[in-house]
Amino acid sequence: MSARVLADFEGRWRIARRIMPSGQPEAAFDGEGVFARSDGGLAYHESGQLQIPGQTAMQSERRYVWDKDLNVFFQDGRFFHSVPNAGGETEHWCDPDHYYVTYLFEKWPRWRVTWRVLGPRKDYLMITDYSRKGSSA
Repeated sequence: MSARVLADFEGRWRIARRIMPSGQPEAAFDGEGVFARSDGGLAYHESGQLQIPGQTAMQSERRYVWDKDLNVFFQDGRFFHSVPNAGGETEHWCDPDHYYVTYLFEKWPRWRVTWRVLGPRKDYLMITDYSRKGSSA
């Protein structure tokens, strides 16, 4: 498998996310992610419906910026984490919580990101599957 480059991500992606908090019911997010060219990188915007058991579905969105080296930044410019271009593990420390991340690109253009978050107030697993919109692959 070849390493991913920034241009590989450009475009529209269907997102299916499962959020599994320890000892609580599983939540789900269904939506779309768009990577659009912006200032030498890609601006990422995802939006969709978040369904938490026992609650009315709610609109949810987030935004990041990816640079040419696959570094991910929060919208305000703070560094978030680096995406391993061949897939693999990375992490993010947000005191007092630790975010362990795994990127899987083996089935490109389908890919998966798994977050394991541990901290004094957080304990959950989140699995996000991406598939290119308009692709039958």
